[in-house]
Amino acid sequence: MKLYTGRGDQGSTDLLGARVSKTDPRIEALGVLDETSSALGLARAAARTPRTGTDLIAVQRDLYKIMAEIAFTTEQYPDRVEIGEDRVLWLEQETDDITGQVPLPREFILPGDTPQGAALDWARVLARRAERRLVTVAEDGHIRNPETLRYLNRLSSLLFALARWEEHDAGMAPKIAKDA
Repeated sequence: MKLYTGRGDQGSTDLLGARVSKTDPRIEALGVLDETSSALGLARAAARTPRTGTDLIAVQRDLYKIMAEIAFTTEQYPDRVEIGEDRVLWLEQETDDITGQVPLPREFILPGDTPQGAALDWARVLARRAERRLVTVAEDGHIRNPETLRYLNRLSSLLFALARWEEHDAGMAPKIAKDA
């Protein structure tokens, strides 16, 4: 099996149902979602706690479902690929549970106290970028499922909480951004 086709050599690529420019906002959104999933994989590989690994696998699988939603054109869109409200509620429950167990500072923090926390903070930044790209796609009328944006909005909160969870597990308190 070849990993390349050469079909994109002129700057276009396939969505599920149409050929589009590689600058299409849906392709940009798919790319940032892929970056986010890869960053989550790095964070998962570095994780100290089983909970973090389990949560990140679930999120990576959810992101693949969201990528499928974005990859289908309106004409080809199957309802079975949609992320559901149950996944948004899961993110909220996980975030609330973690933040109930780990003290969080009220100030801005400096990421990077542990490799695990830093990897999760990097994934959080990419998730927020993915959310912004998906807002553009939604504004262009290419997102039918409102849970998609809700999911990405909640995801950054979970990743922030997991970063603090990992640091707490390592015995580290977050460094406050403002110099005292």
